[in-house]
Amino acid sequence: MRAVRFHAARDIRVEAVPEPSEDLGPQELLVRPRLTGICGTDLHEYLAGPIVTPVEPHPLTGARNPQILGHEFSADVVATGAGVRNAQPGDRVTIMPLAYCGECYYCRRGLNHLCETMGCVGLSWAWGGLSEAAVVLDYQVAVLPDELSYEQGALVEPAAVAAYGIARGQVHAGDSVLITGAGPIGALAVLCAQAAGAGSVFLSEPNPKRRARAEALGATAILDPRGSDVVAELRDRTRGIGVDVAVECSGNEQALNACVGAVRKRGTVVQTGLHVNAASVEPMIWAERDLTLVGTWCYHVYDFPRVIAQIAAGRLPVERVVTGEIGLEDVVAGGFDALVSPDGDQIKMLVRADRAAETAPTGRLEAQHA
Repeated sequence: MRAVRFHAARDIRVEAVPEPSEDLGPQELLVRPRLTGICGTDLHEYLAGPIVTPVEPHPLTGARNPQILGHEFSADVVATGAGVRNAQPGDRVTIMPLAYCGECYYCRRGLNHLCETMGCVGLSWAWGGLSEAAVVLDYQVAVLPDELSYEQGALVEPAAVAAYGIARGQVHAGDSVLITGAGPIGALAVLCAQAAGAGSVFLSEPNPKRRARAEALGATAILDPRGSDVVAELRDRTRGIGVDVAVECSGNEQALNACVGAVRKRGTVVQTGLHVNAASVEPMIWAERDLTLVGTWCYHVYDFPRVIAQIAAGRLPVERVVTGEIGLEDVVAGGFDALVSPDGDQIKMLVRADRAAETAPTGRLEAQHA
C-alpha cells in the first residue's frame, strides 16, 4: 500500500510499504483512512526533525523512523479484534491518536495525555493516517454520527487541541479573547472561543493571505501585528483594560509577548502553539500584573465525544478552516511545501488517502470481523 513516511528533515516520501497484518489483537481495529490533516507538528518534523518521531524504538509502542505520518484523520472500520465493542466494520470513525500505558502516575489520575511513555498514531506508532490502511486501538476510535462528514471527522483532533486551550484559559460567556496565529489551531481556537460564548474574539496574523482566508471565521477583528500595535489597539477596544484571555497559537516569541501585553491585570495567557526555540520574556510583567500563564499539551483523551457533539449541533463549524484538499501523491509539493511557505495562503490542508476504497472493491480491505 502507499504511505507517507518521514525519514529525516526535508525528507518525506510517498512509498510502498507492507499492509497491516490481518491478525488483529483483541483490542485492535483495522481502518481505512479517508481524509487526513497535515498538522503543525508534522511541519516541525519536516523542517527540523526528528523531534518527536523516534530515532530509537519508542518505549511504549516500539515504533521508530521511518514513520508513517498522519494523526488527524477520519476513517472507515474494516475489521475488528475479538474484544472490540465500541465500533464495528462499516462504521465511520475519527481517531484519537494518543497511546498511553495506563499504569504511570498520570494515567492513574486520568491525565493520560501526560503519560510518561505517551505515543501517538502518525508520530510514534507503527501506522498513521497518511496511508491506505492503519491499525489502531479500541480506545482510540470514536464513531462519527451521520451528521458529521469525513471532512469534519478529520478535524476533530485539531479542534480538541484548540478547545483544550480555550478550556484551560477558562473562557467564559462574554469574555474578550485574543488569538495569535491564523494557522489551523489558531483558526479553530477562534471557533472554539465563539462556541464557549466569548463576547469578542480578536485574531492576530501577520500573513495578509491568511488574514483574508480567516475572514470566514467571523472574528470580531483580524489584526496585522506588522502594520499596527496589537497591544495598543486591543487596549483601545477594551477601554484601556485589555482582553480577559489570550491564546498563543503560533509558537512565536513576539506573539507570546503580545499576549502578555494585551491581557488585563489578572488575565490569563495560554500557550498552545509549540515553541521549537527559546523565547525571551519579561517575568516581572507577569508578577506586576498578577497574570496566569498556562501551558497546554494535547487534550484529555476523553474529549472527542464532546467535540463531536458540538460539531454535530452546528455550534463548532470546523469545516470553515479547510482551505485545500490534495491526493496522497501530492503531499510533499502540494501539502508540506505549501504550508511551510512564509507567504502561503493555506490554513488547513486535508489529504485524501482512500484510493484503495475506489480501486479495490473486493478483498481484504472490505469490512470483516477478525
